Amino acid sequence: MMARLRSPASDRDQARFGGAGTRTPITRFEGPAVALPLDNVDTDQIIPARFLKTTSRAGLGEHLFANWRYDAAGAPAGGFILNQAAARNAAVLVAGQNFGCGSSREHAPWALADFGFRAIVAGSFADIFRQNALKNGLLPIALPGRIHAAVLDRVRNRPGTRIAVDLVRQTIEVPEGQVPFAIDPFARQCLLQGVDEIGYVLAQEAAIAAYESRR
Repeated sequence: MMARLRSPASDRDQARFGGAGTRTPITRFEGPAVALPLDNVDTDQIIPARFLKTTSRAGLGEHLFANWRYDAAGAPAGGFILNQAAARNAAVLVAGQNFGCGSSREHAPWALADFGFRAIVAGSFADIFRQNALKNGLLPIALPGRIHAAVLDRVRNRPGTRIAVDLVRQTIEVPEGQVPFAIDPFARQCLLQGVDEIGYVLAQEAAIAAYESRR
């Protein structure tokens, strides 16, 4: 049986995805960060293909990075960061370049969110992964070279470093200071309101009905 460092996240699944097109809004949050200092982490490494049979987000966090996180017998690999105490309640994952490359499986952001991550900080992201993350309430934050390297180095050397993410101001805050980040304006608005594209359209129902009545 696979041991877990944290409790199952299925109770968070309902809270984060309350109904069709809705989720918990992101405005500002703060939490521990852990580092995965690797480039080109693909979606099959994030959530291996054997766990893609489900259409539910609940429980996928248990299989996040399963090939690295567990040994052949299913026991936790002691050296992997998610099996260490610093990863308990971690809200931010700091990774290398081109995070989320590979196949376009939506289960990858599902697994990251179900584990408890609310933001991924990286030097760059694969385009499809970034879009899937934004659509599922997971904030991908791309930082430029030297700034990204400094944040990655800080978290790698001090796992559990607290990082504050402010989507209203579009900044992340580390002990050394505040760093701005860019995000697509429409995606930002959806995250602030706690809706996806469907939820955004549903919120315009009155305006749509008024327009249709005028026609």
